[in-house]
Amino acid sequence: MDPITSRRVSDNLVSAAYGARHASTHTPSATRPGRISDDFRTSFERAGYPLATKAIHGQALIEVYPHPALIELASAERRLPYKASKIAKYWPGEVPVTRRERLIDTWRQIVVMLDARIAGVSDMLALPPISSKGFEMKAFEDTLDAVVCAWVGVCALDGDAVPYGDENSAIWIPKQP
Repeated sequence: MDPITSRRVSDNLVSAAYGARHASTHTPSATRPGRISDDFRTSFERAGYPLATKAIHGQALIEVYPHPALIELASAERRLPYKASKIAKYWPGEVPVTRRERLIDTWRQIVVMLDARIAGVSDMLALPPISSKGFEMKAFEDTLDAVVCAWVGVCALDGDAVPYGDENSAIWIPKQP
């Protein structure tokens, strides 16, 4: 509800719940996410979508963090290795083409799990070819994140997500399916 200038209760609660599973939140600052976050929230509020931090009553805006959402979707022990920029860290002993294959396989698994929750996801999310350029891989990752966020929104509307936070901020995470 206020400009984000430092860690919030929501960041601390998510980090406490998911830190051991390698899905702590980043520490926000006045510059990141900064004004864009304030403008985003204000614009949605003007359009009739107030920020929901405790419960959802009608139209609402919620904050989502894909890593813990995917942990719950996959019933995983830890954060899924699905970020394109981190493939060398995920699989340090592998050659680049094998790293990409493993990343795309992780994406495939995520798409299948999402498709079980939202029919048609697999038809709409064509996996990129192994030969894709870096920006194409990042574009797919961003699209996947957007679909995960939409799924969390559906979970929240259905009462199947939990807000981690207080009256000022909350990050919504689905309950394990």
